Amino acid sequence: MNKITAIAIRHWKPVILWNLLVLGITTYVATTTPRVWNATAQLTIPATNGNLDASLGILGSLRKDSNISAPADGQLEIQKSILNSDTLMEKVLIADPLRNDFKNLPAYKSLFQVSVDENARILTVNTKSLSPQLAELRTNNLITLFQQRLKELRQQNRLSKREFSAVELAEAKNNLFLAQQTLAEFKKSSELVDADEQTKAIVTTIDGLTKAQLEASSLAKYNQNRVDTLSTRLGMSPNQAIRSLSLGENKDYQFLKDKLSQVKADLARDRAKYTDDHPIVQELFKQQEVLSNQIQSQINQTGAGTSIDTTVSGQGEGRANLIQQLILAETEASGQQNRAQQIQAQINKLNANLNFIPSQQAKLAELQRNVDVAEGVYKGLVAQVQQTNIDVFNVYPNVEILDSPRADSKPVSPKKSLMLLNAAVAGIIGSLALILLLERRNPLLSPQDLKDMKFPIVVSIPQFKGGVTWELDDTKHEKFQRLASAVSLQHLNNRHLLITSAMEGEGKTTVTLGLAKALVDLGFRVLVVDGDFIRAELTQSLNYAQELDSRNAVISIEPNLDLLPTAPQSGNIVKMVSQGRFQRALASAESHAEYDYILVDTAPLSATSATALMTDQIPNVLFVVKQGMSFSNSVRDGLEQLMEHQAQILGLVVNGVETSDKPYRQRLVNEQLTMNS
Repeated sequence: MNKITAIAIRHWKPVILWNLLVLGITTYVATTTPRVWNATAQLTIPATNGNLDASLGILGSLRKDSNISAPADGQLEIQKSILNSDTLMEKVLIADPLRNDFKNLPAYKSLFQVSVDENARILTVNTKSLSPQLAELRTNNLITLFQQRLKELRQQNRLSKREFSAVELAEAKNNLFLAQQTLAEFKKSSELVDADEQTKAIVTTIDGLTKAQLEASSLAKYNQNRVDTLSTRLGMSPNQAIRSLSLGENKDYQFLKDKLSQVKADLARDRAKYTDDHPIVQELFKQQEVLSNQIQSQINQTGAGTSIDTTVSGQGEGRANLIQQLILAETEASGQQNRAQQIQAQINKLNANLNFIPSQQAKLAELQRNVDVAEGVYKGLVAQVQQTNIDVFNVYPNVEILDSPRADSKPVSPKKSLMLLNAAVAGIIGSLALILLLERRNPLLSPQDLKDMKFPIVVSIPQFKGGVTWELDDTKHEKFQRLASAVSLQHLNNRHLLITSAMEGEGKTTVTLGLAKALVDLGFRVLVVDGDFIRAELTQSLNYAQELDSRNAVISIEPNLDLLPTAPQSGNIVKMVSQGRFQRALASAESHAEYDYILVDTAPLSATSATALMTDQIPNVLFVVKQGMSFSNSVRDGLEQLMEHQAQILGLVVNGVETSDKPYRQRLVNEQLTMNS
């Protein structure tokens, strides 16, 4: 948690700027977005039906019970397509008072939205506009022009079908006229007379059987046409249709389908709760596979090697009803065909007895049969033309207004609450992404980074509150005593020690003061040198300031502890160090007294390259990092910079480490108080 807080504090400026930007954009969009009203109207399509019953003479009769030719959902989709068509929308745009404000038709079409309710057979039209009055006007225009468009489509459909049937109807009428004319001429030219009673009876019987045979053949052909039509509509052969219906009526198959649907529902619900590897989900997967195999087995057994329709229901509805009609038509066709064959056999038998009947009599029967057939064909085509008028209204029915256009009293957009919510989400997500991006570029120094650093001395210093201070409590004093003891055991060149850090604010000045105090307590004489020529923080914290080359620069702080102060420099610091000015000032300070240790507090390595140049005279370095503040990349760059100058990194001081340990003296006092109480 402390690390997260430290990361957030480090990047507070870009986070604040990001949120101000999001807030500004949201405010601008909220103030500039125009208000939009919505008008709603509902249309309904009444159920239509038309029945056709026509006699075809010798060919039988034609009867057609017609409900809506297209399914309800398909019809609603057709109406929706008409409402959304470019042809209709162009007319609505022309009637719009603000038509010049729209550059193209798609932009205008986006104002209208049409939805369908298949169960209630209702079309809902939603229209957006900059005012409620204009929204209602646009909706009224759309409905009016839509009804006109339906009339146009019905007219076009009727004309196209009539043009298609007109040629066949004229040809059938001409064939009927020719057949009647030929029959009349034959009767006039043949002058047929009545035969004896037997001949009359046989001829009468043959004529009756011929008509019955023609009727049976016509009915067989008619029913066979029905079989072909229904097979084409179903996309199945009669055998496949029968097997599909048999499968739909199979109670075991329906039970397995219902059980599989329940298992799939349970699977969808449990997968939302558990992973796919969960035992419950795995068990449901097994059940689903077993049921699917059982269903496929039922299908294979019923199909017997043929493809069948597994969606047919046994309730006598939909495709099942068509299949039943197909079966009845096939049965009727087969029966009539058998009947025609039987009648033909009887006719053949009677014809064998009537070889003496004049050929003119057979010719007469044939001509009469041609007339009857031509008349039946003509009546059938007339019936189809009548059915056209019914089918046109089935495809393009009248649309009634169920609910007149009505605009909302309040605008539907912009929704300020939603905009504020989006702004809050964008601010939070953007802030996190920005922090992650910045942190990825230069992350905090992690505990693992500290573990990977190998130094002779590694000491942690507790968190200092209130900045640089000279007075230390027992805990901090103990930590610096440990650091001083470790330093005193190291072999240092001339007892010089350079104390630096990678970044500003990591506590190197505090460490310099604490280490100097601890070395003095160990009996050493120490000179503290302010080598930070940019800020001179050590000098300022002890309230001293003077130029580096001033006479008598060394100041006594307390017994055995002296200070070589400095003042912030405005010149070229790198040049000052490289030309030996700092080295001469340090040598001059050492000539005043003999010091056991000389501690040099420097500027951060990232601030100036002068610090790295100082390692030529003071190779021993004590490197300071601060928990929750130091950057991994900055620390790595600083250490690489020191290594490039052949510096000897003596130790690592981890500053700002939180600790709950109490000093030994405090624990002893607490124990005594407890015993006394």
